[in-house]
Amino acid sequence: MDILAILLACLCIFAVIAGILAIFVLGIYNSLRSLNVLIDEAWSGIDVQLKKRYDLIPNLVETVKGYAKQEKDVFEKVAALRSGMMNAGSDPEKLGQMEGELRSTLKTLFAVAENYPELKSNENFMKLQTSLQEIETDLESARRYYNGTVRDLNLKITTFPNSVIAGFFKIMPRKFFEVSTPEERENVKVQF
Repeated sequence: MDILAILLACLCIFAVIAGILAIFVLGIYNSLRSLNVLIDEAWSGIDVQLKKRYDLIPNLVETVKGYAKQEKDVFEKVAALRSGMMNAGSDPEKLGQMEGELRSTLKTLFAVAENYPELKSNENFMKLQTSLQEIETDLESARRYYNGTVRDLNLKITTFPNSVIAGFFKIMPRKFFEVSTPEERENVKVQF
């Protein structure tokens, strides 16, 4: 009877330890999955702002076009980049590169508008420009939120014992949304 009682006690202790370990592993797994969902939600926020900008750009270009017919190459570049971004998919690296190029080209578009005082005073143009600036601010916030959630996940994945559990469940680090070329970090030089 003593051996049976000892075996039963050991079995109970083993079951309690296994249960605690399972709860611990599930807790880490759930927190990693929650961060993945937050990252997907953050990426969706970037998509929403890019879509708003995508919808606004044609109106802005058409308004400027009416005043500046000879600046055709700037308009064509904006249109090409706009189309390219819609086809970029959800690759943060590729989208980041195209987004930087578009931002630079839009600055050139506004520089073109500086040459036309009557355009700068056009109410429609002013509203579009203000809307674009608001979207750019919202887009910057969405990128910051995305990168913050990616940072949280990547930090959590790199620490022990989370790294073991993440590896077991194949939860991989995510890429940051960042500028892909050093030139995009510099001030834009506009020359005519």
